[in-house]
Amino acid sequence: MLSSERLDQDILHQFFRKMFHIRVVEETLLDLFAHGVIGGTVHTCLGQEAVAVGVISALNVETDIICSNHRGHGHFLAYCGDTRSLLAEILGHPTGVCGGIGGSQHLQKKNFYSNGILGGMSPVATGMAFAEKLKGSGAVVVQFMGDGAMAEGAVYEALNIAALWNLPIMFAVEHNQYAQSTHWSTQHSGSLEQRSEAFGVPSFAIDGNDVAGVNETAQRLINEIRTQSAPRLLFMHTYRLGPHSKGDDLRDQEELDHHLQREPISRLREKLDQSLVAETEQLVRQQVSTLVSDLRGN
Repeated sequence: MLSSERLDQDILHQFFRKMFHIRVVEETLLDLFAHGVIGGTVHTCLGQEAVAVGVISALNVETDIICSNHRGHGHFLAYCGDTRSLLAEILGHPTGVCGGIGGSQHLQKKNFYSNGILGGMSPVATGMAFAEKLKGSGAVVVQFMGDGAMAEGAVYEALNIAALWNLPIMFAVEHNQYAQSTHWSTQHSGSLEQRSEAFGVPSFAIDGNDVAGVNETAQRLINEIRTQSAPRLLFMHTYRLGPHSKGDDLRDQEELDHHLQREPISRLREKLDQSLVAETEQLVRQQVSTLVSDLRGN
């Protein structure tokens, strides 16, 4: 049973709209790359939309700080919904959120920051949490990372300092099961969920494909962090449906089909009014298509 059954239908529909919006933008970016419109690379979060929406909806976006990673489009859209500036940035347009020079992996707007260095945002986010504690702002820092980043030493240095100095930070791990094309089980030994506890940082493992459950747990942890000024780690089991970047995907179709039956948007869609869902999906697709056409001058 989804935790969503305890939430108001209006809230669930808002979650659905945001998640579906992220899905359409990511699919659009992959299509644009395939047609040679986007240079460089592009990392999508297909299948991980519930994490972005569930966690960020639990924050005070006016004061709390979000530190994202190379797979951060969904985090950005869940934070501000500024689709135009995101698409313009990735297309290299001067009206992009960073003037078209930051690209897909380096986004910054107000309290949102992303960087492409694997695990590199952990010490940065921890420093930000230290600054907010010194200022007495009451703000919480959330740092998103994948399971692949948990192979980086900087992550453990950050966990150590966050616990030692009682910093207001939540480490949000998106366990999408792959680092590029390497399954997590061939890269890591032991339990990823429990590693932060060695530093005195409590860890909470949940279903990352249940947006309501993610939001409920994130709200509770953010409240604890804000009131106690102490770090937490939220470990969310999910799955990356798309390739690592572009089309580099070596996984078996049987495995992909298995996870398609459990992906977050389909699960939430079943709980909502189908006519409203169809209307929302059509509107979102039209909005994104119009923005792309406008930016490309079509």
